[in-house]
Amino acid sequence: RYKKLEDLLEKSFSLVKMPSIQPVVMCVMKHLPKVPEKKLKLVMADKDLYKACAVEVKRQIWQDNQALFGDEVSPLLKQYILEKENILFSNDISVLHNFFSPSPKTRRQGEVVQKLTQMIGKNVKLYDMVLQFLRTLFLRTRNVHYCTLRAELLMSLHDLEISEICTVDPCHKFTWCLDACIREKFVDNKRARELQGFLDGVKKGQEQVLGDLSMILCDPFAINTLALSTIRHLQDLVGQDTLPRESPDLLLLLRMLSLGQGAWDMIDSQVFKEPKMEAELITKFLPMLMSFVVDDHTFNVDQKLPSEEKGPIPYPSTIPEAFTKFLQENRIACEIGLYYILHITKQRNKNAFLRLLPALVETFSDLAFSDIFLHLLTGNLTMLGDEFALEEFCTSLFDGFFLTACSRKENVHRHVLRLLLHLHHKVAPAKLESLQKALEPTKQSGEAVKELYNQLTEKLELRKPSPAEVTETPSMELPLPTVPTPASR
Repeated sequence: RYKKLEDLLEKSFSLVKMPSIQPVVMCVMKHLPKVPEKKLKLVMADKDLYKACAVEVKRQIWQDNQALFGDEVSPLLKQYILEKENILFSNDISVLHNFFSPSPKTRRQGEVVQKLTQMIGKNVKLYDMVLQFLRTLFLRTRNVHYCTLRAELLMSLHDLEISEICTVDPCHKFTWCLDACIREKFVDNKRARELQGFLDGVKKGQEQVLGDLSMILCDPFAINTLALSTIRHLQDLVGQDTLPRESPDLLLLLRMLSLGQGAWDMIDSQVFKEPKMEAELITKFLPMLMSFVVDDHTFNVDQKLPSEEKGPIPYPSTIPEAFTKFLQENRIACEIGLYYILHITKQRNKNAFLRLLPALVETFSDLAFSDIFLHLLTGNLTMLGDEFALEEFCTSLFDGFFLTACSRKENVHRHVLRLLLHLHHKVAPAKLESLQKALEPTKQSGEAVKELYNQLTEKLELRKPSPAEVTETPSMELPLPTVPTPASR
């Protein structure tokens, strides 16, 4: 079937350097499922020829040349990470449009995912190479955006119905089901059962699949969906007078969160078994979160009762020591606790926010100072915009939380400046002045911090009332009497 093309290639290849013949040679190679090895080597050795040949030919070169393929993929992966970080540090702060707003389908239309999908085509070997690059980079950097790309790439091939790859990736059906949950930002009962079926179906001798599943669950979009679903479940349980340990759906969410959070350790240690869930998380920590929800309800009801000579009931201001300890020592508890704080901020619940804020200064792996949490928190704080005029609120938020880490963590410095650029007009002038001093970049500060600080300074300069006009020596002329204009009569 391809004999004619092979003969044509044999005859024309020697003239491949001729501009008029080159497109013909390239087109012939493009349509050959297997270009002779010799010709591939000649193309590979010549930079211009390599550049000119079609991706179908390059795939044949790449599959036996991992280093060359790595050189092609590497800039794309760097670009992908940079794009994700740019969104997290974007100057647009909004509760409606944040990092997690775009749907999975929209995200995989992104340039990098599309380019990688095209480079892989239907080639299982190249797909495996990309996955290997992603695993290695995730291990080396702990950057969770590589986990997002792992899932997006698989789903992009799924969209194109490339069964050659989808049928051999054991994570395909799990990722497809989870993708639907991420789209809805909620894990419903039916999908929860499906996901559980996939996890329980990992057979003996195939435990390595857990490594890939954990990486897909470590994708921030998956963690976000699981954590939001957990908070929603806890609120439902309060209404049903049910304890967390009696809810199988909640236990499954925790199991998946735990698997996702343990991805790095699992791939690093190559010990493929699900992390053990601490009983206290279910028997102590989650009921404690539910008691916070109850505190809110009780306080709100008390506010509405007619006050018959009773003093105003204060909102509980202390936090159980156990809560702070859980946030410091248990990764899953910390993740759920942070999402609960995001939830109450979005609800404009100032009392609950100020009560729990001190627990964020020291958290497991400094999770409260991670870019994703700070990106979401700054967005949600716009809902409490009017509170920024109050000294007490600003002192708790800035002095008690943000500024404790600014000097040692540049990303926190950037997020505070982003927040102030957005809300500076709400902050009391005296507080703003002290914050401006506290946030001044040092010599060690990066360009991004200096740039944001300069933007803030410019905005504050514009807001300053212009100095009173210098009074000139009064002139000796008498002022002209003002004549009313026709409009003002």
